[in-house]
Amino acid sequence: MTLEIITPDQTIFKGEVTAVTVPGVLGSFQVLKDHAPIISTLDDGKVIVQTASTEENFFIKGGVIEVLNNKIMVLAEG
Repeated sequence: MTLEIITPDQTIFKGEVTAVTVPGVLGSFQVLKDHAPIISTLDDGKVIVQTASTEENFFIKGGVIEVLNNKIMVLAEG
């Protein structure tokens, strides 16, 4: 599945991932392959991106996530 994390200034991540954990307003949640379509607001916190070989962490100050057809878009502040 593909992930794109975009801030107002730049794209901070774009690529293939195996899992993404985001700070939802009601608690963190993970997105895996074939996740149901969802749009959700995000709280301040850490986005954990897992690829086939690495794990990266990004800190965001809130935002929105959209998951549709194994494409994940995170629109985030900072």
